[in-house]
Amino acid sequence: MWSVMVRSAVSRYLSGKWFSSQAVVRAMSTSTGASSPYTTLSISHPAEFITHVELHRPEKLNSMNRAFWSEMVDCFNEIAMNSDCRVVVVSGAGRLFTAGIDLVDMASDVLSPEGDDTARISWNLRKTIVKYQETFTVIERCPKPVVVAIHGACIGGGVDLMTACDIRLCTQDAWFQVKEVDIGLAADVGTLQRLPKVIGSRSLVNELALTARKMYADEAKSSGLVSRVFADKEAMMAGALEMAGEIAARSPVAVQGTKINLIYSRDHSVTEGLDYMATWNMSMLQTQDVMKSAQAAMEKKSPKSVVFSKL
Repeated sequence: MWSVMVRSAVSRYLSGKWFSSQAVVRAMSTSTGASSPYTTLSISHPAEFITHVELHRPEKLNSMNRAFWSEMVDCFNEIAMNSDCRVVVVSGAGRLFTAGIDLVDMASDVLSPEGDDTARISWNLRKTIVKYQETFTVIERCPKPVVVAIHGACIGGGVDLMTACDIRLCTQDAWFQVKEVDIGLAADVGTLQRLPKVIGSRSLVNELALTARKMYADEAKSSGLVSRVFADKEAMMAGALEMAGEIAARSPVAVQGTKINLIYSRDHSVTEGLDYMATWNMSMLQTQDVMKSAQAAMEKKSPKSVVFSKL
């Protein structure tokens, strides 16, 4: 009964008829994901076509243990194939987003790789690193847009995670730290590759990565690391859900095609990106979604009034 009430409340909010931010945030952050097979993630569906993935080890500050690294892959591979999901919101339970890698739990994988000589030890350690890289690459590869909502600290692996997401939001008390040099290693699961593409200043990226200093919300906003800053977690989660609702209301053919082509264009020349786009749309333009959207626009109707087929 409670889940029905929550979905009804959120649906009315998204249609502009009624909204209680407390109800939405409570629904998103207290969901236990009872039917979820995951031990480090809580999965809920706060509104139609929206999946909420919550890092859920609050007693351990959402630190990333061994289970987390494989569960994120399984979770986002499932989301990628789920036609009932059009957009994902990622957040953290408890008093902060994530403290990063769980060093105690992960030490044996990193510090004691198998092998009886340097070549074999290195070979096995490389396999481990590549496996961990997949944990965040799977977010980027997922065709559904991912909105990440960060409160409190976002340390180490949290920066790897957030830079793989499509839209980044945070609270005024949020702070970010590329922590790896402080623990004797170079960040190896995505930050050094994605952060320079997120922040326009290469000098700032180098400074953050080489000094491990903290970046606070205002600087994160001005540098482009996040696009919006909210007063507190409640306001942020309400804003994230509103944004997700706007995305979910659009044609899934258009939205997922846009994400895929944005990422392709980021990593290729303009000429290559245009060629890929032409090849993409020569088939994707042959969808009823174009006519449905155009008709709604001509009738001055909201995109939310259009019923799109699942993709």
